[in-house]
Amino acid sequence: MPKRVVISGCSGGGKSTLLIELSRLGYGVVEEPGRRIIAEERETGGDAFPWVDAEAFVRRAIEMSLRDIDECSNPSQWVFFDRGLVDAASALYQITGEPLSTSLGVEHLYHRKVFLTPPWPEIYVTDADRRHQLSNAVEEYDRLLEVYSSIGYKVLIVPKTSVKTRADFVLEQLAQ
Repeated sequence: MPKRVVISGCSGGGKSTLLIELSRLGYGVVEEPGRRIIAEERETGGDAFPWVDAEAFVRRAIEMSLRDIDECSNPSQWVFFDRGLVDAASALYQITGEPLSTSLGVEHLYHRKVFLTPPWPEIYVTDADRRHQLSNAVEEYDRLLEVYSSIGYKVLIVPKTSVKTRADFVLEQLAQ
């Protein structure tokens, strides 16, 4: 079973903070494709932003996610992905209707246990890269919960608690 683990879920639900903690504990972490694409587009003057050209943005996220998987082809310890290919393929389906199978293929590229951070209004904030409202983030969460489950992943909801307890939860679930 792959040692590539996805942390996904609601935007603003504490994924990045959890991943910082897992990195601090010595685990590999792959940064969210979306944030990297936005930074690259700003640097190069491009327009593949989710609020300008959502389809181009998502197609770039798929390409980047495939590269990320390839670069972590056989890790010896857990590597945690801040979102990934399933998230991008799900977004592409929502935008264009293109079937998930076109982007995902048939094999599971990540560990079967996927961790989703639920909506957490008390910590949700927008910023220059996260412009959508909480209601949009909740819709995204609901879609991801359904998609991951429908393609055979075991979805585990990360509890709304301290970052240390959240990291312990993830690692304990993977040890089982």
